[in-house]
Amino acid sequence: MLTREVKIDVGADQRPTIYFAWPYLETSSQRSGQFSFYGSLDHWLRPVRTLQGPTPVTPQSPGGLSALGKTTEMCEACKSMTAGQPGFISNDHEVKISYVSSQYPCHPEIFSMVRQACVRSLSCEVCPGREGPIFFGDDERGHVLSHTFFVKDSHARGFQRWYSIIVVMRDKVFLLNSWPFLVKHLRIIIDQVQQKALKVYDSEQTECPQRALRLSSSVNPRDFLRHRGMNKPARSLIELTHDKNLFPQFHLWFTWILKAGGNRMTERLLEGPPTEDTVIDMEKQEETEEGFIKVFTTKVEVSKVAEGATLDASHPDSAPRKHEEDENAEVHALVGPVFKNLRHLLRVLTYEKFHVLAHHAMIGNQVIVRGSQKALVRSVIEALENLLPKGCCSSVTWSNTYQESFKCNFLGLEAGTEIPPHLNETDMYAVLDIIPPEETELLDSGNNYDFPGYLFTLVDGTALPNLCPVLLTKMEQAMAQCKFTNEVLDCALATMKEQWMNKVKVLFKFSRASGNHSPEETQKLLRVLTTGPQDEPLLRFWMTGLSIRYKNHALESSFTQSGDSYYEVCDLNTGQ
Repeated sequence: MLTREVKIDVGADQRPTIYFAWPYLETSSQRSGQFSFYGSLDHWLRPVRTLQGPTPVTPQSPGGLSALGKTTEMCEACKSMTAGQPGFISNDHEVKISYVSSQYPCHPEIFSMVRQACVRSLSCEVCPGREGPIFFGDDERGHVLSHTFFVKDSHARGFQRWYSIIVVMRDKVFLLNSWPFLVKHLRIIIDQVQQKALKVYDSEQTECPQRALRLSSSVNPRDFLRHRGMNKPARSLIELTHDKNLFPQFHLWFTWILKAGGNRMTERLLEGPPTEDTVIDMEKQEETEEGFIKVFTTKVEVSKVAEGATLDASHPDSAPRKHEEDENAEVHALVGPVFKNLRHLLRVLTYEKFHVLAHHAMIGNQVIVRGSQKALVRSVIEALENLLPKGCCSSVTWSNTYQESFKCNFLGLEAGTEIPPHLNETDMYAVLDIIPPEETELLDSGNNYDFPGYLFTLVDGTALPNLCPVLLTKMEQAMAQCKFTNEVLDCALATMKEQWMNKVKVLFKFSRASGNHSPEETQKLLRVLTTGPQDEPLLRFWMTGLSIRYKNHALESSFTQSGDSYYEVCDLNTGQ
């Protein structure tokens, strides 16, 4: 279940802080009764008679038992929860969000971020007058809205205590857009607390005026900095307001603010210009005279599946197929194991082989996959195609004869197909041979449970340079990130490819559409694009994958802007 934590803390330096971290996600297995939200904040400011709504939960301190042990040493002013009451939780089952109040955040990273925000809100980050809202923070430590205020205390120095309510958020834009809403309702909460404390203060001053008592009493110089009225320990907010249900009310108030603040603003997906892959797909579509788009489908028979035909719907030559889990299991039994995605290929081949194979693919060298199973060979090629823009992929997934590199950069060959001698003289190729279990003597496949008994051998023309393209390194780091699901990884790779395609577009317009440039100027542009010499082969190969639409647009715009273009210096009719 998704949860957002509401945190209440009181500092040990006589200046307590009430804070809540927004948003924070965590799994929670506890559920209470149905929790609904109605009305305005004024409705939630009514006194709480019982504590039946919030349900106590067991706190999870970021420091483990050591951090929990520290709570026994805190004074009353530092405690936001009474003895035996570790926290409160309210569940909204409609959207599956839990709102939790506890002494400390449950996550160590959130704990460190909130603790630093608390210290800054009560020390250096204050607004003029030392009472009111202020914004500070950064992307690393989080962005903070801090609202400082004073609470009357007849036993404190200056007869008042300094508190702050802080809102910690990683989304700076969202926090700033929520500023009017948050400041308005935090001010309502602060007024309620200050009014309660003021009544207690007036009552205590009427019974025993502290100002006259302090003037008549002697103060030890050694205890001057720690001096309070009658040397009494700091009092908690519950004592200052005489409201035993103050912290349950804080839980309800902050819960309402989180709920209402999250609902008042919604994100809208703004469609930008089509990506380069989308334009390539549009250019491959064939339009009829009537204006219809031809859709090419191929009917696959079960007999072909048994022979090794793949049923991957992502391939353009196959018909759309969506099978149930039982049908997928049956097909898997017929065609044998296949690679599901790039991460699967990396795990099976190991990093060394995958890195060499991916390096050759990304700089335009021909990658040849040989094997006896069509589906397995095809799955390797389709996985590697995800490394490149669609315009750079020219694949022949199965053939019994060698195809030249100018025809395809990904080639699937039947096992035993000979490589022509002239290819061995070049260094722009890599061959991955897949040997099935029946042709090997491997009895133990180690941890490779997906491909038991299979042997993968790699032969490349030459040793690759030590420095690989920066994009390949970033992609490999993303694939090694365990926190990324396959869907998130696909989005990350697509974003990286589109980012580098933008660099390719700049280089194309600079080198092809804006005249001749010296090598020094080209190197200067590459530095501006934050690329190095190891990225040049990738950039020049990816330049061939640009869409025809963009190439024509870049060339036409350069002719229009150029003062000595052919269209301006020549007569279009005579050519003179």
